[in-house]
Amino acid sequence: MSEIAAKGIALRAEGLEKRFGGLKAVSNVSLDVHAGEIHAVIGPNGAGKSTLINLLSGDLPVTSGTITLGGKVITTMGASRRGLAGVGRSYQKTTIFQTSTVFENVRLSAQARSGHALWMFGNVRNDATVNQRADNALAQTGLTARAQTRANLLSHGEQRQLEIAMVLATDPQLILLDEPLAGMGQSEAKRMIDLIKGLKVRRAVLLVEHDMDAVFALADRLTVMADGQVIASGAPDYVRAHPTVRSAYLGHDHGEAA
Repeated sequence: MSEIAAKGIALRAEGLEKRFGGLKAVSNVSLDVHAGEIHAVIGPNGAGKSTLINLLSGDLPVTSGTITLGGKVITTMGASRRGLAGVGRSYQKTTIFQTSTVFENVRLSAQARSGHALWMFGNVRNDATVNQRADNALAQTGLTARAQTRANLLSHGEQRQLEIAMVLATDPQLILLDEPLAGMGQSEAKRMIDLIKGLKVRRAVLLVEHDMDAVFALADRLTVMADGQVIASGAPDYVRAHPTVRSAYLGHDHGEAA
């Protein structure tokens, strides 16, 4: 077992940098995401948060630095190979198949993980393992009763739940969530927070989120970015007390220790 795996680190990023021409969107960013924890990345608009999550998911190539998943270097892998290696991701904008049922959406994700990604029709519908994985993902996200509903008939919050079910169907080691509460009302946000809390069982979760109340309700660890760099990282109480974070991003209410 590698040193990283022995420490329970699902993902390690070291010295990540991303340049777009002369612009450094991410500069020398390092962080660890531990199994059984939720790690939140926060910061103002333009801080580099979305670029960072795109680097970790493989949607963008790094300019320099190293990304390790469970002790295996995945830096040069694209998004599809990282998905097969155990990285699952949801996006700011929903990526579901709107005219397919909830179950069909989740089954397609499950079959991609099974190695039968090209079996769009036919025998894959009778694959008991794929179907069971889809059923399990729906149960975990509270969507079993909506399995035969067309995805475009779901509420916004339910569509975000469906995206997470699709991620769970791939059996990921690491789940990346990009603003999972965006556009939600209070009741939908509460359901999503409860759902996300359950994701860290046997997995690691990294999320980018602007809702500070949700972040402090969820996060076991926080990394704060500004201008493409990490300015603070650690337990929530440490971040709350950090002078720069407290004055610039969190405001008085969150700056006071709980």
